[in-house]
Amino acid sequence: MKVKIFDEEDEGDLEEDINDFLEDQSIEVIDIKFQVSVSVFSEEQIFCFSSLILYKDL
Repeated sequence: MKVKIFDEEDEGDLEEDINDFLEDQSIEVIDIKFQVSVSVFSEEQIFCFSSLILYKDL
């Protein structure tokens, strides 16, 4: 069993990264976890979109 972690500042980039990874036909996805965190620096909001994919090679 293996894990793959993705971390992006934009949800669209995260979606693209995950879809590219899932195109690999030689894996079986067991679970996907998703998380969003937000922080404030000065007057700027900083978002972090992350995902963990638990999978195994076929």
